[in-house]
Amino acid sequence: MHSLRRELAWCRYRKPGWDREELARSLAAICWDLVWQLLGLRDQACHARLRFRRLIVTVSGPHGSGKSTYATRLANSLTHRHVSAGVLFRKLADERKVSLEKFQEIAAEDSSIDRLVDEKTMQEAEKGDVVVDGQLAGWVLREVSDLRVLLTASLVVRLERIAARDSVSLEEARRLTLHREGVQAERYRRHYGFSVDDWSLYHLVLDTSFGSIDDLAKVLLDAALAAKNAGAGSTQRNLKTHPIPFGASRG
Repeated sequence: MHSLRRELAWCRYRKPGWDREELARSLAAICWDLVWQLLGLRDQACHARLRFRRLIVTVSGPHGSGKSTYATRLANSLTHRHVSAGVLFRKLADERKVSLEKFQEIAAEDSSIDRLVDEKTMQEAEKGDVVVDGQLAGWVLREVSDLRVLLTASLVVRLERIAARDSVSLEEARRLTLHREGVQAERYRRHYGFSVDDWSLYHLVLDTSFGSIDDLAKVLLDAALAAKNAGAGSTQRNLKTHPIPFGASRG
């Protein structure tokens, strides 16, 4: 019955103009799942859930760890949508016509900003078939996500990536990143009561300092497909998890 609740939640968030085929697929999943369960045919019900399953994957990690890069690759491989909580946050900053750094400081004092981003993220996630990236994506979607991934990398590697991406010096990248992460860590502790250093809720921890983008993207795709198959017969998602490190390092 859990899958029925998930599909109905997706229908509730459906907006006018969405693809009718998507709605039909969702309703078909509800009907077939209910029929098989009423007939007591659990195997067929499991197969129906697998066929119509709406996967939710979260990709978290510090700045420069590769969240957007790998989330985009994974979403494309799965032919799913990609939603970035960071983009949602930056849009709010643009709407208020303030810099990202300033908006982060404002958000540290005003918890309603984080709540708004969380609500938008949840609404997008409940539509299903999505890869969501964001530092808090795993925490915000821990009740509904099928796979929670944490990407990490050494500080030196992250700073080199940020400097190249933003066309700034390594020292400037260090200054901006350390300030940004310091403000965010305090904001998360104050508004949510947890530390971003807590890795306990993640299924997979991946250090992106090692291996090629293609190799690591393949690891993520295999994990997502495994989560989809395993979740087809699952009755709940919020189980106590033990993260699987893959070249993980906190250095």
